[in-house]
Amino acid sequence: MLYLKTCLNVCRRCFIEKSLWKRGLLLKVSSYLSRTNLAHQKILSPIPHAWKGGVFLSQFLYCPAAFIRCGGVRGLFGGGHGNVRQQTLDDIAENIRERKFKRIMVMAGAGISTPSGIPDFRTPGSGLYDNLQQYDLPYAEAIFEINYFHHNPNPFFALAKELYPGTPLFLRVYFIRLLHDKGQLLRMYTQNIDGLEQMAGIPSNMLVEAHGTFATATCTVCRRDYKGEELRNDIMEGKIPKCPTCKGIIKPDIVFFGEELPQQFFTYLTDFPIADLLIVMGTSLEVEPFASLAGAVRGSVSLLLINRDLVGPFAWGSQRHNDVAELGDVVSGAKELVELLGWKQELEALMNVGGDKVSCNQSLFLHI
Repeated sequence: MLYLKTCLNVCRRCFIEKSLWKRGLLLKVSSYLSRTNLAHQKILSPIPHAWKGGVFLSQFLYCPAAFIRCGGVRGLFGGGHGNVRQQTLDDIAENIRERKFKRIMVMAGAGISTPSGIPDFRTPGSGLYDNLQQYDLPYAEAIFEINYFHHNPNPFFALAKELYPGTPLFLRVYFIRLLHDKGQLLRMYTQNIDGLEQMAGIPSNMLVEAHGTFATATCTVCRRDYKGEELRNDIMEGKIPKCPTCKGIIKPDIVFFGEELPQQFFTYLTDFPIADLLIVMGTSLEVEPFASLAGAVRGSVSLLLINRDLVGPFAWGSQRHNDVAELGDVVSGAKELVELLGWKQELEALMNVGGDKVSCNQSLFLHI
């Protein structure tokens, strides 16, 4: 207990100084703790086997950035190495196909949306943060800071034209939809705000949009709710959407730096302790507290990374025997996994039902 208290104190100080203070989130997280401690107990009480992991995780609400560094639940419960064979993508596919994995968690970032024509944030040269000079910002991240938005909303709404969901190809999420249809998806946690997951048919109760969504919006003054489609015309015409009731600015329900996370995000307290496979796709795992979730599964749980670079637990230490990293573009990695699963025909049928009449050989693996 003394070790745990010491570790928590160090982690809290580290994160507060290095992350919360820089982003103006300190007061938000501190106030959120007071409202969620009792909620955590109520959420976890019906699930005794998730209690220990949940309590441990709840301590890191002050310090999610340090979660991976301190090992998280994976570090707490170990994982071991020994003289065992390194698992491969074939092994992961076989275990999914034979339903040995029944509670699969998926974490996804912008890397799974870029093939659909939606830009990501941090890719050098092409990412949004490298192409914001025209907005005359004090620094790139200001465009997504709530205090700056209240001061000057024009840059955000100018950029929103590029971010606003249209009718892009979103076939890459049909793999996750199929996991759900087969009853093997525990939940999907996404950093994306484009709403493509719901467009592909993943039910909202199986989805945690950690950074919010363009699908809904709220007046910043009277708090009236709007559908995202009601803002589309104004945004595409370069206008700032205004509430007809109070003339306040209507803001899409995406989470800005300085805002509280959606309440649904905290279902991770019960999800991650019971997961039996974690798939991480197309993310840099740099934005907290989402990034730290990758370290929240039990030490015995396999982790599959389909990504351009090593991130999260893979980047912090040596690879464990039951983890698999499929490096390269997300399209190629997803293509190989689908082929190993033998799900090409099922995916094609699923897309045809949705109206996407494409050849699996010609189009699926260009945009998955």
